[in-house]
Amino acid sequence: MRRDTRQRRAIRRVFMNVDRPLTPEEILEYGRRIVPSLGLATVYRTVKIFVAERWLSEVELPGGGLRYELADRPHHHHFLCRSCDQAFDVHRCPDEVERLAPRGFEVDGHELTLFGRCVTCR
Repeated sequence: MRRDTRQRRAIRRVFMNVDRPLTPEEILEYGRRIVPSLGLATVYRTVKIFVAERWLSEVELPGGGLRYELADRPHHHHFLCRSCDQAFDVHRCPDEVERLAPRGFEVDGHELTLFGRCVTCR
């Protein structure tokens, strides 16, 4: 069993309060509001532990590094703001997305990323 440190509790709180995929730098920014001494190396170590424990999952978006979100989320997609580089959840799939595959192909999954400007950057 792993120790439950102030830093780990802070990072858990970040994910419980911010409902979107976060970069390690964003986790650090929000986490320092709770524990000012939090460091980036601790964020990386803790995120790695939380992914291994399946509490967090990795989100890989085109053109960017890994982001992280709570692992127990239902199937969803993402919107990536081209101005501020923040990612947001899209909670709906396009109708009949599987029909986009070439004839005779079998689709067993899909990912969709929308790009543009978020409401703040518009």
